[in-house]
Amino acid sequence: MLSTCHAGDFDRFHVQKLVYEAVQELRITYRWQVIKEENKAMKAAKEKGEVYKAEELENGDTLRQLLARSRYLLFKSPDKWTKSQKIRAELLFKQFEDISD
Repeated sequence: MLSTCHAGDFDRFHVQKLVYEAVQELRITYRWQVIKEENKAMKAAKEKGEVYKAEELENGDTLRQLLARSRYLLFKSPDKWTKSQKIRAELLFKQFEDISD
């Protein structure tokens, strides 16, 4: 799309929309990857007769929860983050560095 358009064809709103969509796609891709890994781990635990418990991060979220709960903070100004959003953002960017770029 960008290769067939001129730079003047985009205003601030459209650029923000494209960035939003790209970050969302990346976050969702990671979330599905984590879900698949958790499903494999659950299946393996079940086969061993064990109970699966996802690893919790410092704030009590699992990776799956972290990715689901970080949707809105990614598009909110960092100076408007709550304390829990700041912690969640720090953990998210530590785990998935390319989301912060």
